[in-house]
Amino acid sequence: MEYHDLLILGGGPAGLAAALAAREAGVEDLVILERDRELGGILNQCIHNGFGLHTFQEELTGPEYAGRFIDRVNAAQIPYRLDTMVLDLSADRIVTAVSPRDGLYQIRAGAVILAMGCRERPRGALNISGFRPAGVWSAGTAQRLVNLEGRMPGREVVILGSGDIGLIMARRMTLEGAKVHCVAELLPYSGGLKRNIVQCLDDFNIPLLLRHTVVEIQGRERVTGVVLAQVGPDRKPIPGTEKQYPCDTLLLSCGLIPENELSRAAGVPLDLVTGGPQVDQRLQTGVPGVFACGNVLHVHDLVDYVSQEATQAGRCAAEFLRDAEPQGRETFLKPGDGVRYTVPQSLAPALIQEPVTVRFRVGAVRKNCYVSVWLDGVRVLHKKRPVVAPGEMEQVRLDPALLTPAVKTITIGLEDA
Repeated sequence: MEYHDLLILGGGPAGLAAALAAREAGVEDLVILERDRELGGILNQCIHNGFGLHTFQEELTGPEYAGRFIDRVNAAQIPYRLDTMVLDLSADRIVTAVSPRDGLYQIRAGAVILAMGCRERPRGALNISGFRPAGVWSAGTAQRLVNLEGRMPGREVVILGSGDIGLIMARRMTLEGAKVHCVAELLPYSGGLKRNIVQCLDDFNIPLLLRHTVVEIQGRERVTGVVLAQVGPDRKPIPGTEKQYPCDTLLLSCGLIPENELSRAAGVPLDLVTGGPQVDQRLQTGVPGVFACGNVLHVHDLVDYVSQEATQAGRCAAEFLRDAEPQGRETFLKPGDGVRYTVPQSLAPALIQEPVTVRFRVGAVRKNCYVSVWLDGVRVLHKKRPVVAPGEMEQVRLDPALLTPAVKTITIGLEDA
């Protein structure tokens, strides 16, 4: 059996940044395992710009952003294995993988960083009536077809879900000559960034229908149309509000799910809200020596935040390899009013030497409010926010001077101004 000090599962933006940080922190024996035929992950098909504003202070396309990190990985001579599918991860950090070149093999690792990314929610999870005709695609699959393979999924398009991928594909399909009739969203607000609503829908006069959903997909061999209906506060269709839209393509942008089958196999405790591992401030999961970062941990809105988080995971994995003594978790973070989750979910105060960044998402659009932090019920932070929205990640930085071992619970919530 092979042995390596550090294994990084995934060669996308999270895995690349984690590998670079670990190497800079002194880890020489590390390997990236990537199932695709090239590094870069989902960024390779994201040919639109808007990446890198925080990391490089300039606007890049997805492939350009990935290319910067790939060049640095190659310059650092960090080894990686492509076309390699990881089949299993055990609690004692034994990875089982398979590739066309090496066949089936196992690697024991001193530490593992989970950076497998996320996947799209499929049609089967949506319970939409109708047959299974051609023309129903996830938005990410359609993006790959158009941007990497040069194929058009269709010409008359309806998009269900207003996540960022759905918004971006509304613009992309329009630029390629398709007619996007509308983007329908079940919730009373969009799940995407405000800039994408403006640049991808408003600029192209594409309607955004809030509180709407698809209740029927028409067509047996190929999609011939869809029926949309308004939904009430209970998110159930309102009878009598149905409207038919003739189309040959339905794109689904109904949420992303962290790719955590390997995490479950290793016994990593998962957060019921994020779908990703529960971690402490070092991004270490409940299994010692197993770290998580990027969209496998929780779905991010900006790749720059993925890189920042992965950099931290790489450094902390290097620290673990130098001192693998497990540390108890003594302080827990709780989402308060208006907050859905926090990452990390717990802290080890004895190890905190610098400010801790806590990222979180809110449950609904709130205007003119405060983001507040309480330590054992005592408010220590009160930050004014003109508006917060579920589509945009929020964060606070906690001063290490406040995070003493005496603190048992940290609560982050919203307060009206």
